Amino acid sequence: MLWKNTSNQFGHLSVLLHWLVALAVYGMFALGLWMVTLGYYDTWYHKAPEIHKSIGIVLLITMVGRVIWRFVSPPPKPLASYSCLTRVSAVLMHILLYILLFGILISGYLISTADGQPITVFDWFTVPATLMGQGKQADAAGMIHLYLAWTVVILSLLHTIAALKHHLIDRDATLKRMLGFRSE
Repeated sequence: MLWKNTSNQFGHLSVLLHWLVALAVYGMFALGLWMVTLGYYDTWYHKAPEIHKSIGIVLLITMVGRVIWRFVSPPPKPLASYSCLTRVSAVLMHILLYILLFGILISGYLISTADGQPITVFDWFTVPATLMGQGKQADAAGMIHLYLAWTVVILSLLHTIAALKHHLIDRDATLKRMLGFRSE
């Protein structure tokens, strides 16, 4: 089993991290949209935010691991068929998605800890509140969180469209590589 990336193939760990983060982001987006519609007396009114926070902290840890992994096991070289514009836009899109994801996770932490309470992660451990009482911290962080989440979803859809364009129109190995297949 190929765990590390090679010069022409993503390793299984990179592929797994990519798809787990994508699944978690879309799941968290749906959960976030749903939980803000709940009424105070709804059974899930208190449960859903706790699940959302716990997954958010696990996702933050995963994202830190993913960044470290990119240095330990750099991604494969771009395909020779890529134009300069494709290479630059791919790098910029990945950097932007990473920055936005960290922004979402940090703003979520600031929302959750604005009242000084730690975040309990699935009853496994707690993350202390470090910044609190900053005026309207929860409101400001909440607005940032919402706009960043929508931005990530829209950009990730563009990212998906680009991968499908490579696969269906250009007929290159871009999508196959992100599914863990080797490209020659």
